[in-house]
Amino acid sequence: MHEVRRDWTIGLGFVFLVAAGLLSGVVAVRADQDVRLVLQITVDGLRGDLLNRYGDRFGEEGFRHLLDNGAVFTNAHYQHANTETIVGHTTLATGTSPSRHGMVGNVWFDRESGRLSYNIEDPAYPLLPSRGQNSPGTQLDPAQMASRSNGRSPSAILASTFSDELFVHSGGQAKIFSVSAKDRGAVPLAGHMGKAFWYSTDTGDFVTSRFYYEAYPEWVSRWNAKGLAASHDGQSWTLLNDRSTYLFGDADDRPYEQDLYGYGRTFPHAFGSADSAQFRTYLLVSPIGDRLTNDFAKTLIANEELGQDDVPDYLAVSFSSVDAINHFFGPSSLENEDAVLQLDLVLADLLNFIDDKVGLEHTLIVLSADHGMAEMPEFMAENGMSVGRIFNEEVEAIANKAAVDRFGLKGVVERFYRPYLYLNAKAIEEADIERSEVEEVVAEALMQRKGIALAMPVRGQSNIADTALSEQIKNNSHMQRSGDIYVVQEPYWFLFGKGPIAVMHGSPWRYDTYVPIILAGPGIEPQKVSRLVHPADVAPTLANLVGTKIPSSATGQPLREVLQGR
Repeated sequence: MHEVRRDWTIGLGFVFLVAAGLLSGVVAVRADQDVRLVLQITVDGLRGDLLNRYGDRFGEEGFRHLLDNGAVFTNAHYQHANTETIVGHTTLATGTSPSRHGMVGNVWFDRESGRLSYNIEDPAYPLLPSRGQNSPGTQLDPAQMASRSNGRSPSAILASTFSDELFVHSGGQAKIFSVSAKDRGAVPLAGHMGKAFWYSTDTGDFVTSRFYYEAYPEWVSRWNAKGLAASHDGQSWTLLNDRSTYLFGDADDRPYEQDLYGYGRTFPHAFGSADSAQFRTYLLVSPIGDRLTNDFAKTLIANEELGQDDVPDYLAVSFSSVDAINHFFGPSSLENEDAVLQLDLVLADLLNFIDDKVGLEHTLIVLSADHGMAEMPEFMAENGMSVGRIFNEEVEAIANKAAVDRFGLKGVVERFYRPYLYLNAKAIEEADIERSEVEEVVAEALMQRKGIALAMPVRGQSNIADTALSEQIKNNSHMQRSGDIYVVQEPYWFLFGKGPIAVMHGSPWRYDTYVPIILAGPGIEPQKVSRLVHPADVAPTLANLVGTKIPSSATGQPLREVLQGR
């Protein structure tokens, strides 16, 4: 089905070119400054300060190459409230907020089915089988647990992406690919017209769905057959450098870090046997996840011959291990520090490979992140802050009690999945109570709980004043997918379900909205820019640099410092 639609899109592009008198033989769509490859790098969970924190130990060819040769935006913040993976990746791809692109969270409650819905889940496009299942991986990802099928597609993304616009602009000649360890890191940036691959914790392979292919390309099957993940059987994650050189070298054993089913809180972290259920998950919660992603991306570049002609191609690479490590050890940990330093080497390897195959002088590079990361509440409490943990069950209990106390209304909560509280509309209607009145009563009760900063009804009128925080919530809310009340914890408070997660991102506070933005490549002058910018500005900037129209729902603005003198 997808291939048929793609053929139609390509054909329509040629029709437009013929009508404009622009087509005679082969069309060559040239980018400004001879760009042959657009490389979009996203580091999942790379909070904006981490490059400064560890930058004195970077080599010259990884992060340092971009920091020294690119336009570095040091004050970049997301404008939406729910800073989660799918939300940030889709904002980077589309140049707009969740209120327009529809990805309001990794998971939302589907009122029609009465069940949680995973963001890119699509039963119509099941996963392509790779080499057959190994032992099922240990599922630690709360978002993935909500998925009812392994089908994946971008169908739920409600806006076009930069990569879509590049594909249409080129009459279908641009090659569009995206690679990540997470499906929700790969799918948004590939858009509706590209191809996406992601790592499977079940097999250790990179996989895709029938939305993209009917069968794997031969080069993918060859890569999977090598079993690179399994080659780490019996190995461990060890420190890259001498422990004495690390900022957090003396903070390796903290009781509030998570011992992930035997993975341990201290180095070395043993992966165990390749036959164990946890093995391939442990690889992701280590620098190995980024190495596997990089190796697959390089193989893709070579086999798909990206950047080999005058039509600019597009490759998105989303590295996921920093985020996975943060969730269990925190961003101020020895594990995080080592992961960022090892990612620097991975990035250097990727850039050197692209320089050899395409030429960095022909490569437009943008690096950013999908969100930042909070510190662990216990870590902040040790340093003097009054913070703690609130779990989903308590939010539901407070809301239900408030409705009973005020209205005698039982079972008012249909579901709470942070950040949205979904109310039982049928029960409210049958009780003949104004829904807005119930929302206000419940919201007020929630805000009495220590650690909850705001509970804001997202529909209709609210007694919440217009503030930067309420604007972030509005930017995050899509009427068909959002809940009734948006719940925000106080800074550094944990608000999520019980489980092995030590720390969560997802808040509207500055530590979660803060990410790096760096653009480098032909015609871009090295500079540092401190004015406030937004990740939604990335897609319109790429469109201006390459010469396409901006994505359909984009609200971001081109970064003028990058465009000066072009």
